[in-house]
Amino acid sequence: SLEALVCDLEPGSIPASHPNILDKLKLCPALTGAQRDALNALLLSGDTAYGDPSSWDLHTLQDLGPLVLALNQTTLSLVAEAAREDFRRSIAAAYISQGHSQREKSLMLLRALAAASAASRARLKRSSDRCRSDPITASNIDDIIYLFPDQLDQLDACLSNEVLIENLEAVLELPIPSEASWVLKKKVDEFFQSSGIPEDQLRRLGVLSRLYTQQEISQWPLTSSDTLSALLSSSGGQWEDSQVQQLLSRYLALGGSLTGPLLQETGGRRLCNLQEEQIQQIPAGAIGTAGQLNISSCSQAKKEQLYGKAREAFASLASSPGPYYCQIRPYLGGAPAEDLKDLANARVAINMDLDTFLALNPKELQKLSVTDVKHLLGENLPELKKAEHEPSVLSWVQLQSQRELDCELGIGLQGGRPQPTGTASPAVPTTPATNVTPVPTTLPTVPSTSASVTSVTTVPTPTAISSHSTPQPSTVPPRTPTPSTLSPTPPDTPPHTGGPTVPTVPTATPSARPTVTTAVPCPTHPAATTDRATS
Repeated sequence: SLEALVCDLEPGSIPASHPNILDKLKLCPALTGAQRDALNALLLSGDTAYGDPSSWDLHTLQDLGPLVLALNQTTLSLVAEAAREDFRRSIAAAYISQGHSQREKSLMLLRALAAASAASRARLKRSSDRCRSDPITASNIDDIIYLFPDQLDQLDACLSNEVLIENLEAVLELPIPSEASWVLKKKVDEFFQSSGIPEDQLRRLGVLSRLYTQQEISQWPLTSSDTLSALLSSSGGQWEDSQVQQLLSRYLALGGSLTGPLLQETGGRRLCNLQEEQIQQIPAGAIGTAGQLNISSCSQAKKEQLYGKAREAFASLASSPGPYYCQIRPYLGGAPAEDLKDLANARVAINMDLDTFLALNPKELQKLSVTDVKHLLGENLPELKKAEHEPSVLSWVQLQSQRELDCELGIGLQGGRPQPTGTASPAVPTTPATNVTPVPTTLPTVPSTSASVTSVTTVPTPTAISSHSTPQPSTVPPRTPTPSTLSPTPPDTPPHTGGPTVPTVPTATPSARPTVTTAVPCPTHPAATTDRATS
């Protein structure tokens, strides 16, 4: 429905469109240089109604109509010599009856055909002049291995560029030394020097693609995910990280979108080399199908970007903590504390492994409670003891109560905050009192010999603690002991028998003497009991 509007399409849209676009391009009075290059790339792919250029005949060239004027030397050189000659004669025969405008176009086309024929003949002549043996053809393509590695000049002379391009896959399957690879790359560049390597030919480069510089890669017409996948395939050998980054940058710059399989081919380490703006272009769905990516080398900002996309990709699994954790685990280095707490409180134990725990954002880890960490690690909690000297673990421990670390985790982590200081308890005699002198009901204030004793409490009714005295009547009923008045009693202390005693409780002043603290038992252990209580 675009009709003539296809003449204004961007060059990258031409090879990406349905092959029927060629019929619409015939309506264009003229194409830009970039559009002509895109047109040739589409024709060279062979995925059109016209087939591969090497199979064209006179009728095919005539069917191309105005598009034949846009053919470059690379495309024309692939057309059989006989077909080119027949086409040249048909143009010359019609030239006399043509108008001025049409004659200009015919002359342009005749010059292009003559240039293609001359270039083919010149290449064949140069090869035949320098080649000291039979030229390499499709029938004896395997003979090039005899030219390795000390006859590279004969490889260049006896293997024409045309034969190499037509049999590139067969050549690259041979055991080619690195020196010979550079000769083959040079011949490929010579063949496509006028318009650059078409996208469909990039897929065929194999090991030769690894020889191209970042600058050369930046000129490739890399618009198809299939092309990028073919280039990233490990079958072609190892890429340098800088080359992969340029491949991805070029692909994204031309409007490409990274898919899950492409991310798998790229790998997490090289994914981390992308700019944050480029990572932002990755669809969340691609993360969902990319498998397990190791993004540990990413910056914290990039980890958070990728986590956000992963969280979106696996949102449908959020109600199933187990499967959700398995999918989101590689990206938890970018998770905020709130999400980590949600995982910790899930109804299913996720049993986070120690490596994943140590990969969490240290800033967010400090926001987790002891209970959060306990629930996150689950059965792997004892492993945390092995990592107690890791900086992130050490910082987290120092923020926690040592009592809570002991009671909740119980794995021997040390370095937490000490228990807050409390009020000193009065000393309990370790031997029973034998001769206690009765004390008057109202006691006078006695000066303290210790800086820590600041006051005495008067009690209206005296009691006595003596192992030999008899009970005395009291005018005040005994009070029920409270937890604050309970005091441990040595096992050998005789039972209380009554009598006057000094029920004063000295109050300790922390600044005056070392504070006496009473250990507070963990909630999981029973509190100490007493055999008696002081009134």
